[in-house]
Amino acid sequence: MRLHRRRLLRLAALGTLMPAAPHSAGASSYPVKPVRLVVPAPPGGTFDIVARLVAAQISPKLGQQIVVDNRGGAGTNLGTGVVAHAAPDGYTLLLAGSPGAINATLYSNLDFSFARDIAPVAAIEQAPLIMMVAPALPAATVGDFIGYAKARPASVNMGSGGIGSTGHVAGELFNMMAGTKLAHVPYRGEAPAIADLLAGQVQVVFSTPGSVMSAIGARTLRPLGVTGPTRMDVLPQVPAIGETLRGYEAVSWAGIGAPAHTPDAIIEQINRETNAALAGEELRARLATFGAAPMAGTPAAFGAFIARDIDKWAKVIKFAHIKSA
Repeated sequence: MRLHRRRLLRLAALGTLMPAAPHSAGASSYPVKPVRLVVPAPPGGTFDIVARLVAAQISPKLGQQIVVDNRGGAGTNLGTGVVAHAAPDGYTLLLAGSPGAINATLYSNLDFSFARDIAPVAAIEQAPLIMMVAPALPAATVGDFIGYAKARPASVNMGSGGIGSTGHVAGELFNMMAGTKLAHVPYRGEAPAIADLLAGQVQVVFSTPGSVMSAIGARTLRPLGVTGPTRMDVLPQVPAIGETLRGYEAVSWAGIGAPAHTPDAIIEQINRETNAALAGEELRARLATFGAAPMAGTPAAFGAFIARDIDKWAKVIKFAHIKSA
């Protein structure tokens, strides 16, 4: 009887330990196969470059290849939707960015919610835009430009890379805060907008740094201000727009997202390796070449940042009555 009772106790003790073993093994073994990083934009652009830089840094740490999968289309909604509907197992990730926060309000008929269906994993970088004008425009400062535009309501043309692009909403935020009425002229991408700025067809463009740094160096275009909270290290002579228009700020950003309900342990692992990569000089130097600064932090802090961005652009889109094309 005593031997039988000891055996039962031993089996009961083993039984309490058994369920924990598979869970522990599964958490510690991630990833056991390549991880797909969906980039909701075509190859070659800044978004794609950021994804490949980060993938190259954290793949060795994870012990598995991170495969970049470009799914451009529908203003980043195509690729974002792929991830929103993927299994929450850590093997499908998203290179999320400011277009997702804008599209959350801009599009009313999406079959996913950027805020609800994409879990924040790790912030990567943020970069300001540059407010560019042609040298012939008689405005040397942001203040001069505001006065010039107010004297010509709806007659000063603002080019952008398309309806709802980061440059477009940055310009509409400027309208909202400065009391100007810039006339929006959308293009199919930023390059043709810059070309028409050079030709004098439009008078101002809120551009990504990579598209205009050569023109600034050649003095064929003039930067009036940067849209970030502070001046850029590479353009210290160009003031932040917020120095004139208090509280103005508009940045593009990128980070890693995952399908909602992805296990916390996986999210924390990817976050940890991404932050470690951002602490290294190599990645920071590469980001600086296109005016971006690292934006490391916790998943919770990244989620709060995204929520604020969604709220900001919702107000601007409603103010400007922007409708998706």
